Amino acid sequence: MTATAKPIDNGVNSQALLDARNALTDNPEAAEFTWRASCDWVNGTYSRSTVEGFSGLGQEQRHRQAFTFEADHPECFASEDRAATPVEIVLSALAGCLTAGVAAVAQNRGIQLRSVKSTVEGRMNILGILGGDPDVRNGFNAIDVHFDIDADASPEDIEALVAQSQKRSAVFDVLTRPTNVTVHVD
Repeated sequence: MTATAKPIDNGVNSQALLDARNALTDNPEAAEFTWRASCDWVNGTYSRSTVEGFSGLGQEQRHRQAFTFEADHPECFASEDRAATPVEIVLSALAGCLTAGVAAVAQNRGIQLRSVKSTVEGRMNILGILGGDPDVRNGFNAIDVHFDIDADASPEDIEALVAQSQKRSAVFDVLTRPTNVTVHVD
C-alpha cells in the first residue's frame, strides 16, 4: 500500500499571492493602494461606516458589495451600546489581519491548519478620553495577542507562522509604527 500525501488546503491560494507579489514587484506603481471608509453619525455616539471602493492596481476598484460597520459606546459611558466601540473594532481588525496571515503563511509553507483562534486584549485608562487627566493618553497602553493554533506542525513551526504573520500584517504595522494622520473639515 502506497501512502499519498494529502494536499494542504487552508483555503488560501498561495500561488496567486506569490504571482501578485512578483507582478507588483515588477510594476511598483500598481502596488500603491488607497483604502477608504466613510462614516455617518446616526445618533448619540452611534455611527455607521461604509466601505465600498478603493484604488489600486493603477485604477479604481470596488468590493463585490458595500460593507458596513456600526460603532457605539457602552451604557457605562451614558450611551446605548448598539454596537462595538471603535477601539474594539481596531482590536478586531488586528485579530483578523494576523489570523488571515497565519492561514496564508501556513498554506505557503505546506502546514495544514485544523483551527486558529486569536484573542486580542487592549488595555487603556479612559480618563484620557473623558478629559479627566491630560497626562493620560487616549489610546491603548498595551495590546496582547494570544493564539491557540491546532495544526500539523511543531510548536517551533507554529511560532514561525505567527512571527511571519506579524511581520507582514498591515494592521500590526499601523498600530506599532507612527502613521501621519491629517484631519480636514469641509
